[in-house]
Amino acid sequence: MFIKYNMELLQEFLLKKGYTKVKLKLTKTNHFEIKATINGVKGLFILDTGASSSCVGFEAIETFKLKAKDSDVKAAGAGATDMLTQVSKKNSLKIGKWKHKKVALILFNLTHVNTALISHNAKPVDGIIGADILKQSKAIIDYEKKYLYLKL
Repeated sequence: MFIKYNMELLQEFLLKKGYTKVKLKLTKTNHFEIKATINGVKGLFILDTGASSSCVGFEAIETFKLKAKDSDVKAAGAGATDMLTQVSKKNSLKIGKWKHKKVALILFNLTHVNTALISHNAKPVDGIIGADILKQSKAIIDYEKKYLYLKL
């Protein structure tokens, strides 16, 4: 009872402090899925606190109207290393009521991520919302209630 009461207090406190809450969905792979809009186009993303940068797959360049440029940065993660990347700057990103202009996104081959998701009967994603956005939005994750709080 004490914990439940405190979680309700947390939600009330955060909303009063100018946060907005966004529902998270736990996938069969134990990842949180989140819906977001990039440049006015809705997509499905994994919320990944361990990813330093938010990213989308190369195949999403046209979908999200991205202006991509080659990057010297190599991507690594989820069992893949030394992947070529591109960068797209000055994108608008909206998650729930939270929005920000001039968001930089890393583009790389997401095939290995989506192959793993599909093999576990989860939906493929358009990209990953990483620590860059979580830090920028002063994010707080309520793992028990499955909500993400973002500072407006």
